[in-house]
Amino acid sequence: MTSILIVAGENSGDKYGADLIRAYRRLDPTASFFGVGGKDMAEAGAEIIFPLNYLNIIGVTEAVLSWRRVLKMLRRLTQETRDRQVRAAVLIDSPDFNLRLAPRLHQEGVPVLYYISPTIWAWRQRRLEIIRRSVTKMLLIFPFEKEIYDSHQIPAVYVGHPLLERIKVKMERNAWRQKYNLPLAEPLITLLPGSRPSEIRYHLPILIKSMDIIRNKAKANFLLLKAETIDTDFIHKFIPKESPLQVLDQDKYEAMAASDLSLAACGTANMEACLLGTPLIAFYKLSPLVFYLGRNLVKIKHYSIVNILAGKQVIPELIQSRLTPANIAKEALMLLASPEKTAAMKKEFNRLRQLLGEERAPLKAALELYNLVNPPPGG
Repeated sequence: MTSILIVAGENSGDKYGADLIRAYRRLDPTASFFGVGGKDMAEAGAEIIFPLNYLNIIGVTEAVLSWRRVLKMLRRLTQETRDRQVRAAVLIDSPDFNLRLAPRLHQEGVPVLYYISPTIWAWRQRRLEIIRRSVTKMLLIFPFEKEIYDSHQIPAVYVGHPLLERIKVKMERNAWRQKYNLPLAEPLITLLPGSRPSEIRYHLPILIKSMDIIRNKAKANFLLLKAETIDTDFIHKFIPKESPLQVLDQDKYEAMAASDLSLAACGTANMEACLLGTPLIAFYKLSPLVFYLGRNLVKIKHYSIVNILAGKQVIPELIQSRLTPANIAKEALMLLASPEKTAAMKKEFNRLRQLLGEERAPLKAALELYNLVNPPPGG
């Protein structure tokens, strides 16, 4: 039986990992997967050694505070790799952890596929040297990344974006709104504050204050779309008892598709809104220390992947000090009042969707893994 290590540290990575596992089992039904993940990978048949939330808390500051936990995970996964005679490893995103694990796996002689590139095009390009030494091949989800890896002579293949297959809307807009007793004629705004506790702490209080400003000027309804990695009780710590804000932990894509505007933290949610054709305002806020340390290292004009992929500003970005309730409300009210602006935004979203190509990322990734585990004669 083929044993494969798979590591995902984010909610999105858990879903992409599950899709890859299912696609791989179409090629080799006997394969065994184990590693770090969440309920999606578990449902796909992976044995979860460490749950998703072990890595979900890790950012730059959190990684320092959680180093003992990280070291424990690195040692355990390395030992499991030896004990199970692992044939290959798939590391999904989460570079703060996975680029520490990759060199250990390389020392053990385990070939490594890295699925979803670190943002080396934005900052911390020194990671390219770690990748060159430790990773067998990069599996890329954005077309512009291929040129970067080619220029550094690092094996890489563009497999497409896994969200293209994942995003399916099961209920039409009006029917979905009626299901949740949401007025059909009033604007609906979805809030996506992030999938980490630190993101909730920095973003949600600001979003709630902006919501109050918007509601004073427009008769809008709001839904908060909770990430699976965030506890409901934790979310409610930041929501005043008298607030009309509803918290939803299901029907994410239906909610976004049925909304007139999404306010979303930079990350996967931005790409989801883009592919669903939902007008979007992106935002992000870091701790002052992390922002201060990183501000001179970032080499990009834009922070949202939507604007990065477009090569220009398609959606508003409110980053760090610009992320205020007043600024969010101003941008939101402007978009709600301007069908021309939202139509132009949707047109760009459609162009980006075409740029990403076909819907076969999980299968292409699975084929790369299969060929790594079962190299052709003379390969």
